[in-house]
Amino acid sequence: MGIWRKSSYSANASDCVEVGVGVGIRDSKHTAAGHIPVTAPAWAAFLKAIKTRVG
Repeated sequence: MGIWRKSSYSANASDCVEVGVGVGIRDSKHTAAGHIPVTAPAWAAFLKAIKTRVG
């Protein structure tokens, strides 16, 4: 995971997660702790579920 990004909804908040190309998830305050690997299909399903429940 070379490229990580925070959600635009996080603004300047320090309590957030980052998503990495590849796909992985990590705590932005504790990046040295590693990341949770997630498959692209699982990530897509997660995003779809969120959008369905929020919208």
